[in-house]
Amino acid sequence: MGTESKQARRDELYSLMGDLPDRHGALGATLVGQEKREGYLLEKLLLSLNGLEPVPAYFTRPLGAGPFPTILYNHAHGGDYELGKDELIKGRKALQDPPYAQALAQQGYAALCIDTWAFGERRGRTELEIFKLMLWSGQVMWGMMVYDSLRAVDYLVSRPDVDASRLGTLGISMGSTMAWWTAALDPRIKVCIDICCLTDYQALIAARGLDGHGIYYYVPRLLQHFTTAQINALIAPRPHLSLAGLYDRLTPPAGLDTIDGELRQIYASEGAPEAWRLSRYAIAHFETAAMRAEIMAFLEKWL
Repeated sequence: MGTESKQARRDELYSLMGDLPDRHGALGATLVGQEKREGYLLEKLLLSLNGLEPVPAYFTRPLGAGPFPTILYNHAHGGDYELGKDELIKGRKALQDPPYAQALAQQGYAALCIDTWAFGERRGRTELEIFKLMLWSGQVMWGMMVYDSLRAVDYLVSRPDVDASRLGTLGISMGSTMAWWTAALDPRIKVCIDICCLTDYQALIAARGLDGHGIYYYVPRLLQHFTTAQINALIAPRPHLSLAGLYDRLTPPAGLDTIDGELRQIYASEGAPEAWRLSRYAIAHFETAAMRAEIMAFLEKWL
């Protein structure tokens, strides 16, 4: 797929995300607080990304001098609406220790994590309430969440301590899906790593697994335009590591086979067969120590 046709497909995918705010609206950031943590500096921020409501965020960076390669870290769902961006600095049960803020800083990476709609400091309305109001207004909740992530990339490239040529994205579960959607839509993301949520839509339907995802996940008319593999094809030939559990109900093995087969062909056709990797583990929906080691090695190689 050529550059122009890829951009046309990106535009098509973006158009499915509902009525979104101005893609190039004004950005703003307020530093709410700053503290030194074990091995890194933590900035507590309030970002202006969407013109509708402020977006609380954490930016973490190593204690040395930048600019730093930087990860847009996407938090998970897990029904834990309080955790949100705190996952970056506190971790969660499904993830290994240390939390990613510390693990990334140890290897020289900065990171940004925002609270998505309904999570962290943006909670107060339920996910379902937000979804319903947005639907009435012509908006798509997942589209609005992805939009904030794209604008978060805009913010990152504006920072002098961020190496804008070395941006990656990473997350587990809902954060995994956010990673590959954001990377598909934004070529500025140079490396994509998704953990436990590369879900083939048709395989999920066949496995009767639709209730495994929250209401936020569903985008009107998406299946008329894209498969999961076709969205992820927009990341090629950029490096992409996907890690999956063989017993994870959210990623039926037949769907993983489909995606892997298609992406192997696409990456080979674009001259980068080594840049795509799907690693499967005999687990369910969580990160293991071996997965963490693979992730850090992939970042070291490609970012």
